[in-house]
Amino acid sequence: MGDYSRVCCFMLVVLLVSCTNGEDPYRLYAWNVTYGDIYPLGVKQQGILINGQFPGPQIESVTNENLIINVFNSLDEPFLISWNGVQQRRNSWQDGVYGTNCPIPPGGNFTYALQVKDQIGSYFYFPSLALHKAAGGYGGFRILSRSIIPVPFPPPTADYTILTGDWYNKNHTDLKAILDRGSDLPFPDGLLINGRGANGYTFAVDQGKTYRFRISNVGITTSINFRIQGHKLLLVEVEGTHTLQNMYDSLDIHLGQSYSVLVTADQPAQDYYIVASTRFTSRMLTTTAVLHYNNSAATVSGPPPGGPTTQIDWSLEQARSIRRNLTASGPRPNPQGSYHYGLINTTRTIRLANSAPIIKGKQRYAVNSVSFIPADTPLKLADYFNISGVFSLGSIPDSPTGAGAHLQTSVIAADFRGYAEIVFENPEENVQSWHIDGHNFFIVGMERGQWTPASRLAYNLRDTISRCTVQVYPKSWTAVYMPLDNVGMWNIRSENWARQYLGQQFYLRVFSAANSWRDEYPIPGNVLLCGRANVKQK
Repeated sequence: MGDYSRVCCFMLVVLLVSCTNGEDPYRLYAWNVTYGDIYPLGVKQQGILINGQFPGPQIESVTNENLIINVFNSLDEPFLISWNGVQQRRNSWQDGVYGTNCPIPPGGNFTYALQVKDQIGSYFYFPSLALHKAAGGYGGFRILSRSIIPVPFPPPTADYTILTGDWYNKNHTDLKAILDRGSDLPFPDGLLINGRGANGYTFAVDQGKTYRFRISNVGITTSINFRIQGHKLLLVEVEGTHTLQNMYDSLDIHLGQSYSVLVTADQPAQDYYIVASTRFTSRMLTTTAVLHYNNSAATVSGPPPGGPTTQIDWSLEQARSIRRNLTASGPRPNPQGSYHYGLINTTRTIRLANSAPIIKGKQRYAVNSVSFIPADTPLKLADYFNISGVFSLGSIPDSPTGAGAHLQTSVIAADFRGYAEIVFENPEENVQSWHIDGHNFFIVGMERGQWTPASRLAYNLRDTISRCTVQVYPKSWTAVYMPLDNVGMWNIRSENWARQYLGQQFYLRVFSAANSWRDEYPIPGNVLLCGRANVKQK
């Protein structure tokens, strides 16, 4: 406890100094990561807890605030936390994936220093190593607008977070062993809402009032559909972008995605099901929570309302309907529509095709025929210290080759201030979900069939959504425009955690020759060193 107390005193000093200097405000967190017994589906298993909680503590922040998060690893294995959707402007040192950070050793600690620069929205954090995500360790992450920035809807009565997704009764080490043997994961055992099974969580509302629900799919293998019995969902924000305020009966939320909706308690006073169910699966899993009217005269009863099951066209049309609110302010006072993404000339096209090869007799997953393997040293450290032999730029091609798949620590080189067209191509029979760290991108096209240059004629170059995680439907493609405006080493990955673990990921090195703080922050003084960087001086 002595180390814990000293760190807390240090954090208090940081807070006092920052207030004196007039910097953007600081929020300080101290987290202790432990194992603990949990029973999310009624079966005892070993979970990963943060300060004794599953899910972990909610992070509350406001645009531009600095977050100092000291993480103590009380597990018996290395650990890292990453921040899904938080862009880490100029600071991939804080991204919390193995390509950028050395793991926190057992009994050790690491202090993350994040700034939620020029961001708003709904996100989550999660443990990024191995299959830790299948044991918990995740939590909600909100970035609120500054008080001087108008928000395009009245303040809700309350603001709720829903973390939902698939769950396995097997320990995360058992799941990892299955993948290490070269097999795929079995079908999940169930779904959770905020760490609990059916009707295990209640959200209280007052009749006639409106509430905000921030919903994230924190599962590891399955898309879900989300709905609330008898109530409409007014979509208002997706991963930091205010949307056109369309009304939906239900929403498909793919792996790693976050949505924010307003729900008005305008029904007769009783309890209603909140429902999450799997999408595009051979059999449907369903779980429920309860929307409880405070003057309720009746509890939930009967079966929960059904939702879509395997219909792809329905989901595709819904995805296309999600548009950017051009007149609303984002994190800054200027309207979101003032950035004319469709008028900027692209400097590069990158086509990425996923596949499921067998390599050396084991199931692997690949991008452009390259199945990623972690190096013995985080790529960011190897790049900084000029350590040769860890990775090679251009070790993954810019487009599918059709060649046989192979293992490689794959990195694509990109120039700072470029503007990329990225086309995700999915020749397989299941839905893919892709995430890019450090960036948001504009979803300009999404269609069935094979992408060709002629597909650009149908791109939405005016009001498409900007986000950081996107789905690609079976035998389909999704195209995005992405400003390469954040120097660093950034993970591009499948949000299906089995596919990510077995190679469906790579890194994007966005490089500036200026070597200036204006482009990238220097290496942190508290950086952890490991692998071949362990002998280097900071």
